[in-house]
Amino acid sequence: MVIAGETAALQEALALAKKAGARRCVMLAVSAPFHSTLMQPAGEKLAAGLTSVLISDPVIPVVANVNADFVRNADEVRKALIQQVYNPVRWEESILRLAGAGIGTFIEVGPGRVLSGLVKKICRGAEVLNVEDQESLKEVLALVGEVG
Repeated sequence: MVIAGETAALQEALALAKKAGARRCVMLAVSAPFHSTLMQPAGEKLAAGLTSVLISDPVIPVVANVNADFVRNADEVRKALIQQVYNPVRWEESILRLAGAGIGTFIEVGPGRVLSGLVKKICRGAEVLNVEDQESLKEVLALVGEVG
């Protein structure tokens, strides 16, 4: 479980969790309370900025982590982008939604493999690929080219 909020409240929640028997509690070093209502002003700024951005309907299926469901048109994409700034990430539900739709290969793009590990725990047997640099991008593209 991940929680976000004011630092003092988080420290109190950490102490309560430990007192209740939590095996592990970690304060993450982040620059802001992402995916919490404290980020609503940032979501409002994003909404204003997105008014001038052309967003097209998705060509391939996209699951929004704010509601763990498919977004099918540009308006839904825009709304999900804004809401995900200040709402919890429904990661497990999103991965299960994709798996339930027949998706069996996942690609994590960015440094590290944290999300890959989570996908493997959620969807045993899923193929998980990583893109961290130019070389791994070439490798994944070669693999995907063989599949598709």
